[in-house]
Amino acid sequence: MDNRRNINRGFKKLRVWNDAVELYILSCKILLNFPFELKKTASNCIDSAHSISRNIAEGYSRRSITEYHRFLDIALGSSGEYHSCIVSFYKAKQISETEFELLDKLHYKTENELIQLIKSIQAKMQTNDWQNTFYKDT
Repeated sequence: MDNRRNINRGFKKLRVWNDAVELYILSCKILLNFPFELKKTASNCIDSAHSISRNIAEGYSRRSITEYHRFLDIALGSSGEYHSCIVSFYKAKQISETEFELLDKLHYKTENELIQLIKSIQAKMQTNDWQNTFYKDT
């Protein structure tokens, strides 16, 4: 799997993308045990976690800095949705304090990495320091 690399898969090197995937995996492990009546709610939360990594990847793959920034903002929105979900689950006693702490700790790390990536992209937008083509002058 690691030997299939190209410029369009560069997002896989990003710590934030990898942590977002780990957040999705951890969320699945904890939330898939919800009772039938809450499966839709748990699924929505899992989907918001998955949306973070998916939007990072989609934005990166579009090659336009404006598009990348837009998709990172969407990922940040999904991050906010995710946090709201887990806080609600904890307050409703649907997840334990230990489960909440595991989810929130990884989410907080991922969210802060995402914010830093957005800041970096915004700085590149200000300086026009962005290569949006596969062609490089040598």
